[in-house]
Amino acid sequence: MPLPPLKLLLIAGARPNFMKIAPLIKAVEAHNRTGNGNTRAVEFCLVHTGQHYDEKMSNIFFRELGIPAPHHNLEIGSGSHAVQTANIMIRFEPVCLEEKPDWVIVVGDVNSTVACTLVATKLGIRVAHVEAGLRSYDRGMPEEINRLVTDAIADLLLTPSEDADQNLLREGVAPKRIRTVGNIMIDSIIGRTLPENPTAILDRLGLKKEGFLFVTLHRPSNVDDRATLEVIVRELSAIANEWPVVFPIHPRTLKNMETFGLSFADSPHLQLIEPVGYHDSLALTENARCLLTDSGGLQEESTFFRTPCLTLRPNTERPVTVILGSNRLTTPARLREDLRSTLQGPARTGIIPPYWDGKTAERIVAELLRAG
Repeated sequence: MPLPPLKLLLIAGARPNFMKIAPLIKAVEAHNRTGNGNTRAVEFCLVHTGQHYDEKMSNIFFRELGIPAPHHNLEIGSGSHAVQTANIMIRFEPVCLEEKPDWVIVVGDVNSTVACTLVATKLGIRVAHVEAGLRSYDRGMPEEINRLVTDAIADLLLTPSEDADQNLLREGVAPKRIRTVGNIMIDSIIGRTLPENPTAILDRLGLKKEGFLFVTLHRPSNVDDRATLEVIVRELSAIANEWPVVFPIHPRTLKNMETFGLSFADSPHLQLIEPVGYHDSLALTENARCLLTDSGGLQEESTFFRTPCLTLRPNTERPVTVILGSNRLTTPARLREDLRSTLQGPARTGIIPPYWDGKTAERIVAELLRAG
């Protein structure tokens, strides 16, 4: 008698999660078509917590990544970390009781990740954490707390790299809970369906390949402090005298600039635009001469494209992007010097790390079936 389907609850909460959930859905569908050596079927139920809920932060990514409409939308919205985490837990528990999954699959390190892990674990439902083991060793980052708590109680820790395995082992995690599967973000890049004109955004903005800087900044440490944001605005205004700069400005950053009375110098080479979708973001990342960011995902995407990247943070939970890839850490005090030296260096740098091969989601499904 065949086994019943293995049932997964896939959790998507915020924009960084969407690029990790899409390959999992495709891998489940591919497994059910081909079997891949295991005849047990897999069912999935998609839960969108609504942590990112507006058109530019959520819906456009669902469309461009081919993610189906969620089976459950918790519609949490914004709030403090405590309010958001608590509301997710309250609304997620009835979903677990209704769906009765074999596994809850959480990805990344947002509030939805830790909230759903807590609920499922207390209900006795097994949890698998995709991107387990990443550490910045900076507990001032809310994401670091989410990573630590999730990895402490999840049943299966699916890591992107060897350094993540070592982090978990140092924390006393049993080796049997750890599986190296690779970087699922890269599955989305390799498996994406390109639009008819993949570089349309370059044409719209009048940009040339390797002829511009791509900037994204949103972390509180960079945009909530007036002195820090003032330095960033000044240095970007200065570099725009020499290079075209494209800055899809986050609503939080724009609001703080207005509150602090800050503005960029008037320059035809500095383009402040609204947040962009997945395809446009990748086109800008792949074709930029240099990135300046504080985003974890862009550190990885720039490494895949070998585009030089400066990360405006004192640390990174993705050290492989620095050790092997194109990424360097910078500070507001060093920003001008680091921008200049990067722009004087090679246009492509670093190597693509191991297991960044587009097959991570396939390995995850295989591990879940094996554990299931």
